[in-house]
Amino acid sequence: MSKVVVCGALGRMGMVIGGIVSESPDMDLVGGVDVKEGSFYGVPVAAAERMGAFLDDVRPDVIIDFTIAAAAVGNIRAASERGIALVVGTTGFSPDQQEEIRTAVEGHVPAVISSNFSVGVNLFWALIREAARRVPPDYDIEVTEAHHRYKQDAPSGTATTILDILDAERGPHTRVYGREGIAPRGDEIGVHVVRGGDIVGDHTVMFAGNHEVLELSHRAYDRAVFARGAVRAAGWVVGKEPGIYSMNDVLGLQ
Repeated sequence: MSKVVVCGALGRMGMVIGGIVSESPDMDLVGGVDVKEGSFYGVPVAAAERMGAFLDDVRPDVIIDFTIAAAAVGNIRAASERGIALVVGTTGFSPDQQEEIRTAVEGHVPAVISSNFSVGVNLFWALIREAARRVPPDYDIEVTEAHHRYKQDAPSGTATTILDILDAERGPHTRVYGREGIAPRGDEIGVHVVRGGDIVGDHTVMFAGNHEVLELSHRAYDRAVFARGAVRAAGWVVGKEPGIYSMNDVLGLQ
């Protein structure tokens, strides 16, 4: 049975993940970490400043992190120093933070790092990759994403992954974030961000040719789909060789 600590335990995602872990027959929720101490699902939540001591006390097998970029880097470092496996769903890392994470993880601990843990989104990415390979090069591409009004990073990590897939398959394109005024279209990918209400997560890629349009879309109705994927990854990653893995590895989509 894997012992689990949730970072960002008292946030929206943390509460959902904690509930799923607490009900899993092969997992033991042993605690959480958040800005302030508290409790959830009958286990303690430690304040972030004493995370190291808390990990030494509860000795988890894996940490699931859904926090913010600055906090996640420190959490990853603390887990790596103690040989604890990681599942990281936090997004918005800068290039320097990404390199810091890579240095902390590689050769030390196994970590599943993904901008989206939904099974459907990972299949969606695979379909986008296949479409990008097959759609004629003269088709225009636009990416649209929508999230709730409280989401901080824009575009979303999922949309950024979509853009990276398109660049990998079709070559780098200029990314134009919204348009205003006189803005004739060139050889670019348009990126459009919507924030409002309680939208869980909508993403669409449009391939537009003359006289026809192909669209691939994914819509999440409940953030539990992300939480279930993260918990699935936590069960998979324990015992793996050190290194950075993706949900493709967890789902066998490579």
